[in-house]
Amino acid sequence: MEDRKLIHVTRIPIRWGDMDAYGHVNNTIYFRYMEQARVEWLEAMDIVVRPRGEAPVIINASCTFLVPMTYPGTVEVRTYIGELGRSSIPTYVEMRLEGDATLYAEGAAKVVWMDTATGKSVPIPEYVRAALEAA
Repeated sequence: MEDRKLIHVTRIPIRWGDMDAYGHVNNTIYFRYMEQARVEWLEAMDIVVRPRGEAPVIINASCTFLVPMTYPGTVEVRTYIGELGRSSIPTYVEMRLEGDATLYAEGAAKVVWMDTATGKSVPIPEYVRAALEAA
């Protein structure tokens, strides 16, 4: 398994409306939790997430649902990174309920730096690379 480095932790309250007809958090909502954690991590590095200039985008995302989550509760999303590429950062997440060591879900997404005008990948900015390597 690839070495992973913990780089961010966020807590997100489960909303009643996050649940579906089966009485647990809907599978699509897990992707929203991962997205919110990713945006908070990027913003913590002073990266403005916006669709212009050079910006991080994801090119794939996955999630494995291990144990159903239900309202009420607070999801703790731990974000990890793997080995940096020229323009990409593999990210991994673990989702637990606050105060519970059980792993409820795990996911991944590949973040790629892109020139939004051309749609082509560009190198990860040096200040981002330096911050991630130092973390």
